[in-house]
Amino acid sequence: MRVIPPPEQSVDYEMAYWLMKSEPDVYSIDDLQRDGRDMWDSIRNYQARNMMRDDMVIGDEIFFYHSNCKEPGVVGIMKVASEPYPDPLQFDQKSNYYDPKSTKEEPRWILVDVEFVRKLKRNITLTEIKAEKSLVDMILTRRGNRLSIMPIEKKHWKKILSME
Repeated sequence: MRVIPPPEQSVDYEMAYWLMKSEPDVYSIDDLQRDGRDMWDSIRNYQARNMMRDDMVIGDEIFFYHSNCKEPGVVGIMKVASEPYPDPLQFDQKSNYYDPKSTKEEPRWILVDVEFVRKLKRNITLTEIKAEKSLVDMILTRRGNRLSIMPIEKKHWKKILSME
């Protein structure tokens, strides 16, 4: 688990970078821009949950990625805006994300809040990302990758931003 040192300590904090996917007809970059900040809820994959719970730190930057649409791609930037906490939908019996095995004492599903930073000047499509030789080793471009949350190396972050 990465921890940001208290301000009185002079240790340099190394920001981490992430990519988080959302279907634009469910929750889009425009929705986040309108809301300013929101819970990144409904994640029901243990690996993705563990990244939010154990690895994300307030201030980490995130690519907002539109998935399962005509042109999937990176459309904006957001940042981690809260410590991890239980996803309230796991307790809501009316929700599609209700988990009867999860309890308030031992919640299974964790989330973080995210905050809008900006929209990209244009959609950097998955096709473009896959065609860029310096991005071929990204988790996103790996065959069979279905993760909705993934770490992004700083060099990949910079390259994608340079493609705007």
